Amino acid sequence: MAESILISHPSSLFSTTTTTTSISNLRHSHHEIQPYFTRNPISLRCQAVAGAGAGPASPAATPTPIKRKNRYEMENLTTWLLKQEQAGHIDAELTIVLSSISLACKQIASLLQRSSIINLTGAQGTMNIQGEDQKKLDVISNELFCNCLRSSGRTGIIASEEEDVPVAVEETDSGNYIVVFDPIDGSANIDIALTTGSIFGIYAPDEQCLVDYDNDTLDEAKEKCIVSVCQPGSNLLAAGYCLYSSSVVFTVSIGNGVHGFTLDPAYGEFVLTHEDIKIPKSGRIYSFNEGNFDLWDSKLQNYLNHLRKPGGPNGKPYSGRYIGCLVGEIHRMLLYGGIYGNPKNEKAKSGNLRLLYECAPMSYLVEQAGGKAIDGVQRILDIQPDQIHQRTPIFIGSPDEIDKLATYLA
Repeated sequence: MAESILISHPSSLFSTTTTTTSISNLRHSHHEIQPYFTRNPISLRCQAVAGAGAGPASPAATPTPIKRKNRYEMENLTTWLLKQEQAGHIDAELTIVLSSISLACKQIASLLQRSSIINLTGAQGTMNIQGEDQKKLDVISNELFCNCLRSSGRTGIIASEEEDVPVAVEETDSGNYIVVFDPIDGSANIDIALTTGSIFGIYAPDEQCLVDYDNDTLDEAKEKCIVSVCQPGSNLLAAGYCLYSSSVVFTVSIGNGVHGFTLDPAYGEFVLTHEDIKIPKSGRIYSFNEGNFDLWDSKLQNYLNHLRKPGGPNGKPYSGRYIGCLVGEIHRMLLYGGIYGNPKNEKAKSGNLRLLYECAPMSYLVEQAGGKAIDGVQRILDIQPDQIHQRTPIFIGSPDEIDKLATYLA
C-alpha cells in the first residue's frame, strides 16, 4: 500500500486547503509541480516607510558595530590599579598601599561572616581614646589594618580611630604615605549581623614632618606624626570604604571619579561592578537619627518638618532611612541620592563623627561623584584639623539636597 503525505500548495500560506497524494504519484508529477513554483514565485520585499510627500528612501547608513562584553570578561581591582598606574594617575607605591588595604578588607569580611561561629561578637572590655566601648572586632580589625599597611613597606604614618596617637612605621622602604582609617564603622551592628564597613584616606607625606628614627626623641617623633596627619581633606590623594553586607563592596577614588568593586567569593577578588559612579542631583531619602530631634537647632527642625510633608512629583514626603553605619548610608546615597546628616546638638556641640577618619574621606568620595558635603557653614574638605580625633557636624549628599538644606540653615 502506497504511503500518503500532505502537500500544501503556496496558496495554503493564506488558506487551510491541502491535498493528499501518494509517494508514487509525487514522483510522476514532479514535472507538473515544478512549473507551478516557477510560474507563481512568492517574494517579500521590505521598504522603509517614507513621510508624506517624501522622495525615495535613501540607502541606510552602515550602523556602528556595538562591542559586546564577553560574559566571562571582568576587571579586578589589581588590574584596574595597574591601568591607573600606567595612565599616570597614581604611582607604584600608592598602588601597593591600596592593594594592602583591600587585603585587610578581605580579612575583615571573612571574620565578620564567621563572627558568631568563632566567638568574635560582644565587647572587648576596653575603651578607645574617645571613651567608647570597643568590640572584639574593633581591636582585631585595627590590628589587621595596621599589619597590612606595615607589611606594604610604603606607609610612613598610620592613624587609626582606635589608637591614641598616630604611629610612625619603621618598616617603610619608600613612599611614606600617611593613611588614616576607621577599621570598623558601625561596630554596634556586628552582634546583630547588620551593615558595617571600613573607611580610609591617604595623604601625601609632609617632608617637613618625616620622623628621623636615629635623632628624634619619642616625643619629637610623636609631635611630627601629629603635625603630618592633621591635614585638610582637600589634600587627600585617595579615599574609600569597604561595605560589609549582603555583598562586600570596595569603593575607591584616586581623584578621577568613584569606582566600586564587589568581592567575588568564588575567586577571592574584588571585581569592577560600579564604574564611574555619579550621585543623583537630588533624592527622596533622608537619613538622620531623629531620636535627637529635640536637641537640634530650630532651623534644622524646620528643615526636617519640611521633608516630612507631602510634596515632590508624586505628592509623597521624603522617605526616612537610618542604618547606624556611615558606610551604609553613603553607599546607598551614591546610588540613589538623598541626604545624610549628623548634626551638632545640645549634648555634642561638635557633632559625633571624626573629621580625619570618617568625614573627610567620605566627603572626598561624594564630591568626586558630584555631590556636596558641609558642616552647616563650610565645606568639610576645607576644615583644617587641630586635633587627631577632632569631631565635626556633617551634612552630605546630592547637590540639590545640600543646597536646599543650606537655605534653611542660613
